[in-house]
Amino acid sequence: MRRDGIRQFMRSRKHAQTCPSPVPVALLLIDVLTTFHSPDGDAILTGALAMRDALVKLKSRAREARIPVLYVNDNFGDWRSEKEVLMGRCLEAKGADFVRPLLPDSEDYFVLKPMHSAFYMTPLEVLLQHLQVETLILTGLTSASCVTVTAHDANMRGFDIYIPPDCSCSRNVGEHKQALAQLKATAAVDLTPSSSLKLAKVIHAAQISTSQDRWRDSSDRSTVR
Repeated sequence: MRRDGIRQFMRSRKHAQTCPSPVPVALLLIDVLTTFHSPDGDAILTGALAMRDALVKLKSRAREARIPVLYVNDNFGDWRSEKEVLMGRCLEAKGADFVRPLLPDSEDYFVLKPMHSAFYMTPLEVLLQHLQVETLILTGLTSASCVTVTAHDANMRGFDIYIPPDCSCSRNVGEHKQALAQLKATAAVDLTPSSSLKLAKVIHAAQISTSQDRWRDSSDRSTVR
């Protein structure tokens, strides 16, 4: 189903409990709930702790700007697990100091994913269409893996993408910088640091894009008639 088709379908779901977002921007936190038990876990944890505070501040600013916050997290192969169980495991692991200030709350959305991309075999795209989101701010772990794959999938679906370099990390600084440079070159990603990212401007640009999309949709329907 085309993106505009999904949008029209979700608008028709009058019984849905989730209302459209007041702004067409969403903040995604990718794989921030983790135990860091992978072979590269210690290296990733070092980078994660270095960017934790910036991500905490960005989430707080997003909440103030009424930007919906979406957690998209690996299910670690456990299809019967629940969010609370995952949170408990992470708080008992060596990365607890990273995870604790970034725990999701009742106002956040939570999506489990089975593979690297936040879009692959998940309801994320349908949720974003229902929220009427046009622009994504991607953060989390890791820039060279799950963030990269998610960015390419988002780009293919027509989303505008921001990835603040100070709100994600990889196994080392060199790998992180290389991954982001590649995304800027191939997926038109905006790499403005979170400390310089003006959320009001991001929202305004997304609102203009949304208006243009609706105008094109209206023109297409008029042409068909």
